[in-house]
Amino acid sequence: MHRGSPARSLITAATLLICGAAPSLTGTARADSPHATSPHAAVALNAGDVTANLWEWNWNSVARACTDHLGPAGYGAVQVAPPAESVSLASSGDGAHPWWEVYQPVSYGLTGRLGTRAQFAAMVAACHGAGVRVYADAVVNHMAGANNTLTTTYGGSAFDPSGYAYPAVPYGYGDFHHPGDGYCNDDDGVIDDWNDTAEVQNCELDHLSDLKTQSDRVRGAIAGYLNDLIGLGVDGFRIDAAKHIPQADFAAIRSALHPTTAEGKAPYIAQEVVPGSAGDALKPSAFTANGDVIGFSYADGLKAQFSAGTLSNLSGIPSWSLDAPSDRTFAMVANHDTERNGSTLSYKSGTAYTLANYFLLAYPYGRPSVFDGFTWSAAGQSPPADAGGFVTDANCSAGWQCITRSTGVKGMVGWHNATASATTVSDFTATAGNVIGFGRGGKGWIGLNASSSASTAAYTTGLPDGVYCDVITGGAKAGGCNGTAVTVSDGTATVTIPAGGAVAIDVDATTGTTTPPASTVSDTFNVQATTTWGTSVYRAGNVPALGSWDPAKAVPLSSAGYPTWSGTVTLPAGTSPHTANDTWR
Repeated sequence: MHRGSPARSLITAATLLICGAAPSLTGTARADSPHATSPHAAVALNAGDVTANLWEWNWNSVARACTDHLGPAGYGAVQVAPPAESVSLASSGDGAHPWWEVYQPVSYGLTGRLGTRAQFAAMVAACHGAGVRVYADAVVNHMAGANNTLTTTYGGSAFDPSGYAYPAVPYGYGDFHHPGDGYCNDDDGVIDDWNDTAEVQNCELDHLSDLKTQSDRVRGAIAGYLNDLIGLGVDGFRIDAAKHIPQADFAAIRSALHPTTAEGKAPYIAQEVVPGSAGDALKPSAFTANGDVIGFSYADGLKAQFSAGTLSNLSGIPSWSLDAPSDRTFAMVANHDTERNGSTLSYKSGTAYTLANYFLLAYPYGRPSVFDGFTWSAAGQSPPADAGGFVTDANCSAGWQCITRSTGVKGMVGWHNATASATTVSDFTATAGNVIGFGRGGKGWIGLNASSSASTAAYTTGLPDGVYCDVITGGAKAGGCNGTAVTVSDGTATVTIPAGGAVAIDVDATTGTTTPPASTVSDTFNVQATTTWGTSVYRAGNVPALGSWDPAKAVPLSSAGYPTWSGTVTLPAGTSPHTANDTWR
C-alpha cells in the first residue's frame, strides 16, 4: 500500500476480511533528550553509545569531525590513536614512519606525530562542545622496543632502548621485566608460548620493553599518565595489549584513576584481549572485571556471514561463540590490526563492509564502534604525513576512510539511538538467504540485501502505522530526514531493498517530504435495487460506522438516483469492512 492510495483500494462492495480499525498513525515521542547530563557535567554529552574510531587522524581533523559530523549525527564518543610521544623512524622494514610508531612510546608527554598537547586539549574541548566523548588509545603495557636501533622521537626526548632507560618518564632497567626476574621465566624474555599465562603477561611482546606492572612505582607512573589525559577531558581508554597485563595489576591502576571532568564518573574502559589462548585466564571473558573487551570473535563472525552473503545465518547470533556478554563488549566490524591481517572485513571488502556496519548498528549486541583509518596498500605503511612523519589533515577524497560520516552510517547511528530501549530482535525474516529484515521491539525496522538484484517483499515491522523516512538514504535526522518514504499499514510494509543495500526506519524518522495518510477515508456505496413505494435501503457492516451489524444503526442510502441507491460513509484509514445490503420499510 503506497502513500496516498485512495480508500477504494481498501474497500469494496463485496464481502471482505474483517481488519478492524487502524492503529495510531503517529510515532512514539522519545522521552529522553538528545543529550545526557550528570550533576557533575561541565558540558552536555550525547546520550548515544556509538563510537567513531578515527584511527591515526590528527587532532585538528578529529576536532572538525566532531563538530561537523559526529556530534550532529548522535555519536556518543570518538576514539583517537595513542597521544603519547613515540619513536620517529625515518626508515624501517615497513618504510618511513610506519603506522606502528605510535604504539612505541618513549615518554608520557603529549607532543607526537598527531599533534601537540595544546592541539590535543583543543580537540577534546571541541568534541565535548559537540556532545562527543573522547576515548584515547593508551599504550601502558610497554615502552618502545629494546631492539630499536634508531632513537629519534617526535618530542625530542632521549631514550636508550638496549639499556631500558626512558628518562622523560622516568623509567629505568628495574621498571621492566627481564628473563629470570621471577616474573618472566622465558630464556630470551620474549613471548613464545601463547598459552602460558605468566609468559604472556610478564615477557616481551615482539621485543617491546615490558613494564613491570607489579611495581607500585610503575603503576603510579601509568596512573599519572592516564590521569593527565583525564584532566584534559578524556572520558575513557582503549587499553592496548590488555591481555599482556595481569588483571590484578591493571585493577590497581584503574582504582587510582580520577573521575572524568565532563561527567564525574569512572572513565570508560575497552580492553584489547585477542582471543585464541587455550587457558581460561587468557580468554577475553576473564578480563571483564576491569572493563569491556573488544569483540574480535563477533567481528570474525560478521566477516564469515557478510563475505558469503549468508545473512539468514545472522538469526543464530545468540548461539555464537562470543568473547563476552553484550554489556561487556566493545563491538566492531574491523580495527587497524584486523583489517591488515585479514581476519575481519575492511573498507576493501566493498558492499559487504558497508552492510556489516549497518548491521553492527542495528543488532543489539555490544557497544558499537565504527572504524575509519586511512587507505593502504602495504600493511605497515605510514598514514598520509609530511617528510617528518607528522600526520597531515584527513581528506576523505584522498587517502582516508570516511564511512563514519557517510549518509547511511550517520542515519544508522540515529536509528541505533532511537531503538536503544528495545533490547531484543523481533520478526527476523529471511526472504532469501542473502536478504533479511528484522525489527527492534516496535522502535525500528531494518532490511538488508546482500544480493546483486533489488528485492521487494512484505515485512512485519512492528511499527505504528504511518509514513517513515528511510535513514539509509536520508541520513542523520537533524533538521529533518529526506530519505525514501516507507509506508507502514497494519504494522506491515512492502519494501524494495536495493541490490547490495539496506532500508531502515524508526520511530524518530517520520519527517521529510512525505505526509502521513489521513486518519479517516470516505467510501461511497452504490446499490442497484428496485423497490416498492415506501421502502428504504440501508448498508450494514461489521464496523461501527456501518452499525456493527445492528439494523437499527445501519446507514440509510439515498434514492436520488433510483434505482441506484447511494451513500457515503467515513471510515478509519486502513479499515476493510465486511458489508451486506438489507432493505427495510
